[in-house]
Amino acid sequence: MIRHASPFPLALAVLAAAALVGLPLLTLAPNRLVPGMPQAGGPVAGAAAVLALIAGFLVAVARGRPGYAAAGGVAALAALAALGIAAGEGAALLLDGKPSAARAALGAGAWVALLALLGLLGDAARATGRRLAGPLALLGLLALAAAAVAGGLLDPLSLAVEYRGRAGAVNAAILQHLGLSAAALALAGLVAVPLALARLGGGRAGQVADGLIGGVQVVPALALFAGLVSALSALLAVAPALRGLGLAAIGPTPAVIGTAAYLLLPLVRSLSAGLAAPEPAVLDAARAVGLTRRQELLQVRLPLGAPILVGGVRVAAVQSIGLSTLGGLVGAGGLGAVVFEGMAQFAADLILLGALPVVLLSLAADRLLALLGARFALAGGAA
Repeated sequence: MIRHASPFPLALAVLAAAALVGLPLLTLAPNRLVPGMPQAGGPVAGAAAVLALIAGFLVAVARGRPGYAAAGGVAALAALAALGIAAGEGAALLLDGKPSAARAALGAGAWVALLALLGLLGDAARATGRRLAGPLALLGLLALAAAAVAGGLLDPLSLAVEYRGRAGAVNAAILQHLGLSAAALALAGLVAVPLALARLGGGRAGQVADGLIGGVQVVPALALFAGLVSALSALLAVAPALRGLGLAAIGPTPAVIGTAAYLLLPLVRSLSAGLAAPEPAVLDAARAVGLTRRQELLQVRLPLGAPILVGGVRVAAVQSIGLSTLGGLVGAGGLGAVVFEGMAQFAADLILLGALPVVLLSLAADRLLALLGARFALAGGAA
């Protein structure tokens, strides 16, 4: 008798199977600007649906049985591979004999099934109870993606066609986006340190710090960026020598400052909470052995509060990557410029070409900082 079955993997599997069978797998359009006509998936899509249901069943009944969960993960990877084959080969068949301007794009069924299968793969990794299961699942996923790209399987899809047409610009935009995000995070960190220390000390200074970081959060992002452009224009008109420092009213300057302003809340709160984390007895012992306030801060408060601080940096890093997309509105470049160019042209694939890297970069930053935070937590526990 099977006991302790979880409904969540089964729900994801049913969702993936229903999407593959009941929703259009692809769309076909005469060009990149016209909405495509829905196209159903073929037998390979049906095979992917069956594999998804098998994976969901195996993961659902895998409570305490790592082998079942591992088999479910393999079935989920197989379903993802079948989905890729169905999409790539289906797109090639649809475009056969069509003009070069024709576009075959992923339909709603492909996107829903992809998200559901990725969630199912994550559930399978967690259900094994093994620390290496997650990295192995990720490696398997990356291997599938690399094989599909190397084999040209996905080349007929419109997203791949769009990327080939502007690969250099997109790659440069990714680097610009990372630079904008890192600069905003660094600037916010520099401002957050004195604000957190003021907040830690309490009193009037702490109230002012809370008011500053709280007030920024209620300002809409577009309004803040527009206000910064106007303020910087007025400042540079009064002090044109600042242009020699690289400041400009249009470009990276307002984008970095505006993004950094929104990052102050998680950074200041996490830093002040981390600095306040040590027990009073620990601080009393540090003072008893003669540590100065500076030594107490660097040798006691920061090491013990590091897990909390890393958690705040994790939130701020993900926010920075997402908010830097708005830099495209003020001429800062980055992936936001690609997104807004696609919106101006009503080109859905161009929008995705800018948006998907933002999502992937956010997920990567979140995961890396989560691992860093876990390491700090283990180090603190061991100490």
